[in-house]
Amino acid sequence: MQELLMGIRGLTPQQVVMFVIGGILIYLAIAKDYEPLLLLPMGFGAILTNIPFSSAIGEEGFLTILLHAGIITELFPILIFIAVGAMCDFTPLLRNPLVMIFGAAAQFGFFATIVIATLLGFDLKEAAAIGIIGAADGPTTIYVATKFAQGLLGPLSVAAYSYMSLVPIIQPPVIKLLTSKKERMIRMPYREGQPVAKTVRILFPIVVTIVAGIIAPISVALIGSLMFGNLLREAGVVERLAKAAENELANLVTLLLGITIGSTMEANAFLNMKTLMVMGLGLLAFVFDTVGGVLLAKFLNLFLKEKINPAIGACGISAFPMSARVIAKLVLKDDPNNFVIMHAIGANTSGQIGSIIAGGLVLALVPALLK
Repeated sequence: MQELLMGIRGLTPQQVVMFVIGGILIYLAIAKDYEPLLLLPMGFGAILTNIPFSSAIGEEGFLTILLHAGIITELFPILIFIAVGAMCDFTPLLRNPLVMIFGAAAQFGFFATIVIATLLGFDLKEAAAIGIIGAADGPTTIYVATKFAQGLLGPLSVAAYSYMSLVPIIQPPVIKLLTSKKERMIRMPYREGQPVAKTVRILFPIVVTIVAGIIAPISVALIGSLMFGNLLREAGVVERLAKAAENELANLVTLLLGITIGSTMEANAFLNMKTLMVMGLGLLAFVFDTVGGVLLAKFLNLFLKEKINPAIGACGISAFPMSARVIAKLVLKDDPNNFVIMHAIGANTSGQIGSIIAGGLVLALVPALLK
């Protein structure tokens, strides 16, 4: 009888709160369709972890074993990038390379948030991990967090994936605030008739890997896995491997990643002021990244003959392809005949590369600054 009541006696109010938080994540995944592939297992993992005396965690718990085998070793984020690379079509980016600049501009929020987080009392490593949330790149956030802020892994992951799912709510009002209707109605011709040679599409992932790797060697694992997945896609001779990366690998690692991240949401580590600050700063980083991309597009328009629709600048984040779709719909509301989706996709894919390079630079620069 004592053993049957052990769970009830061990239950704390903080654990009940975590049940509610886990339930909210599951609700958002099922009822609102917000990043269901990750928020659902993450929410359930949080519940499993906070059941008193849970056998899912601890030395022999399967979630703890997965945490050490797949997250702490950075294996799961790396494998996810192979899958993402196999899904990415960089053709729109190669057709209009100018939009690549937005993948860099959208990292503005990252640097701004580092400064603010440091002023609020976070150490430089934690501040860098928080800033990465703004890139809307969950695997990169997890990757940087495992190196710099393992204690914040839970809130950082929840913030990153929550804000990725809230792109339709966060980005449109920021863009409207910074642009006029006339600017959002700017039309951009798309040169669809210009094919991109297969040789270029094959060389692109190889060249990007070498160049990015030389600039920031510590980013090779991230950018290399992304580009390896893309090379599988573009090579045209390993279709089975490309499909396996895009489907089976993506599904399996996403499942394991989500539920394992949920295991980091233990009540004692999650329910504190730091978590609230991480969530707030993550939102700030996301907004700043949108601002950076839009303002750069407006600045470029001062010099360009063929103007850029400034809303495209906001697609430089890594939430692919959600951000591109949201911005394309926003532009269509002001002009039903203005189709910017391919330009938006190009900027959005550049965000994938930009966020990874930014993550690599952080991993290289922060330890150097702390010496």
